[in-house]
Amino acid sequence: MSDTTGQRIVLVTGAARGIGAETARVLAAEGDHVVVNYREKRKRAQGVVDAIRAAGGSASVAGADIAAPEAARTLIDGVVAEFGRLDVLVLNASGGLERGADPGYAMAINRDAQRRLVEAAAPHMRSGARIVFVTSHQAHFHGRKPVPEDYAPIAASKRAGEDALRAMIPELEARGIELRVVSGDMIEGTIIVTLLERRNPDAVSARKSHGELPTVAEFAGAVAAATRATGVSGGTVYVGGADYLVEVGAVGVGADKGDDLVVRIGSGLSAASLEREFGG
Repeated sequence: MSDTTGQRIVLVTGAARGIGAETARVLAAEGDHVVVNYREKRKRAQGVVDAIRAAGGSASVAGADIAAPEAARTLIDGVVAEFGRLDVLVLNASGGLERGADPGYAMAINRDAQRRLVEAAAPHMRSGARIVFVTSHQAHFHGRKPVPEDYAPIAASKRAGEDALRAMIPELEARGIELRVVSGDMIEGTIIVTLLERRNPDAVSARKSHGELPTVAEFAGAVAAATRATGVSGGTVYVGGADYLVEVGAVGVGADKGDDLVVRIGSGLSAASLEREFGG
């Protein structure tokens, strides 16, 4: 069993690139041991780990297709066998926009896999642990706001995934585990935005008409900060998308609506301000 005394053990799914990779780098820089999960691109994931280690951080890789039930359980079992526990689970991996994907794939990865990972991980998480579900405004507000046609299956399935995890809050609270949700506008530089720009450029330009899109670094910083945030379990951190936030009354840091912890990143606010306000 690896010696990680004094470190949190953090598993980030889909961390070989983009938001997941940047979140892993931020958390490792803060002293966590980060397990970088990948589906196929081991070399790319190993590059993330190598960069973290070169910067003085601590990280390891763990390959698994989380949409495959046995692989998802093996992923969690492997982390626990190696480190004896899991302190933070960042549910970043998602899918469904791939051409030729099975019609049921979006629900399989964005809903079923997320719930399955939490069910497998929760028994190994101690009181004070955190689960962070990463989503988009178009998914979080699904049914209340328009969604680009190409993105509709993802939006519906990620909303279903969020609802499934929220239904587990009583069980998680009984174990002392808090659920956080981080929702973002389209994130500049992500594969989703790149694909949408190719298929439906008007959808991306429509979002940009409301202001600059958050960057990967800004969004990843908010995800990392949410792993230390305290508050009502199920609270939501909103990153970008001022037009969406009018609905929830987000006028800055600390506005509340129901069970949501509303924090807007942008317009002078930063991920660092989120951690100052709500960090443990």
